[in-house]
Amino acid sequence: MLAKKVTDMNIYRLLGAILCLVMGLSSLLYAADNKPAKDLQLSYVKAQGLPFSELVRVGNILYLSGQIGFDNKLDGLVDGGITAETQQTMENIKKLLSAHGSSMNKLIRCTVMMADMNEFADMNRVYIGYFSDNLPARSAFGVTRLALGARVEIECMGLLE
Repeated sequence: MLAKKVTDMNIYRLLGAILCLVMGLSSLLYAADNKPAKDLQLSYVKAQGLPFSELVRVGNILYLSGQIGFDNKLDGLVDGGITAETQQTMENIKKLLSAHGSSMNKLIRCTVMMADMNEFADMNRVYIGYFSDNLPARSAFGVTRLALGARVEIECMGLLE
C-alpha cells in the first residue's frame, strides 16, 4: 500500500513537472510573437535590497515574483490576518502591474501559497474581488512557512496592455 502511494506521488510530481515545462515553453512561444528569440525584449526590475527581480519582462509577458501583504509605510506585514494580508498582497500586485504597463485584467496565471489552507475561503473572497469577468488560471497550495511569517503569497504572470 505504501509503495503504491509513493508511486502515485511520483507520477503526480512527474505530471506537475511536465505541466510546468509545457506552460513555460508555451509562454515563451507566445511571447515570441513569431519573432526570432534574439528579437525578444527581456528586462529585469530588481527588488530593492533583495536577491531577486520583482518583475521580469519577456516580450509582452510580465512575470511577477511572489507578493505578500507587506506595506512599505509600515515596513512590515499588515495586521488583520488573512483577509488584510490578501488585500494588501493584491494591492501590491495591482500597483506593480500598473507601474509596468499592465493591469489586473491582463493577468493570465496566478499561484497562491498559503500558510494555512483552512483560510482558503477567506483569501478567495478578497482575491475574487480584484477581477471582473475574466479570472486568470490559478493554482493554490499550502506551505510550511512563508517569508516574514506571511499567511499568503501570490505570484502572477500577465500581459502588457
